[in-house]
Amino acid sequence: MTPRLSDLAEAATEQLRAAGIDAAPREARQLLAHAAGQSAARIAADLGEVAGPDVIRRFRDAVARRCAREPMSHIKGKRLFYKHEFSVTPDVLDPRPETEALVLAALGRPWGSVLDLGTGSGAILLSLLAERPEARGTGTDLSQAALDVARGNAGRLGLAARCAWQVSDWFGSPLGRFDLIVSNPPYIALDEMQGLAPELSHEPRMALTDGADGLSAYRAIIAGAGAHLEPGGWLMMEIGWTQGAQVAALMAQAGLRDVAVLPDMGGHDRVVTGRALA
Repeated sequence: MTPRLSDLAEAATEQLRAAGIDAAPREARQLLAHAAGQSAARIAADLGEVAGPDVIRRFRDAVARRCAREPMSHIKGKRLFYKHEFSVTPDVLDPRPETEALVLAALGRPWGSVLDLGTGSGAILLSLLAERPEARGTGTDLSQAALDVARGNAGRLGLAARCAWQVSDWFGSPLGRFDLIVSNPPYIALDEMQGLAPELSHEPRMALTDGADGLSAYRAIIAGAGAHLEPGGWLMMEIGWTQGAQVAALMAQAGLRDVAVLPDMGGHDRVVTGRALA
């Protein structure tokens, strides 16, 4: 007998629970909506309907991938971040809600040009440019594949004309000067990697860890920022929640002023900001 959508959702919920996924019922419905090409709300209203063979095949494949702890964003190929939906692949870091604290901090300051170091999917840079119609930005990344994802996201959001993309290791290429520099660099220490959620094994390792103490990227960015900030320009970076004091000290030692550590929505230290001398 052909299963109903509700039958598929119930079976998948048990599979996901067995794989250690806490929000199994919700994720089962999300995967079912993805397989059916419908919204989660529409699927919830249609659970009594019989599932078609194509939907069953796509759904079972998606559930198997999620049980292997592949991130939901990779299965769906997209992720909602701030106000927009971004394409996501295994070549880029999955943009997370905590990173929205960096976007909000940047939007609280005046600027007309922005450099995003290690841009990945472009989620930070493009979210900022979408809110500042007159601004222009540059995104850099060591990965050409990541820049291809970012370029595609810029096109879908109608922002391609205001973006430049460059393969670069922090300040390894000529970049010019900017009113604002932002970054979500790799900040997980090497000895912390084994304790991470299994989903992170599907994301680019170089976007997660510096292979050392988790502070290497901050040292490099802070050391080079002065040559690329306009007078009075801001440097803003996401941090791990225990790194606020250390990164703030690095900024102060480099001569940045008005250094501050800002929280995310959960109240954890998440962003460090500092300003170049005017």
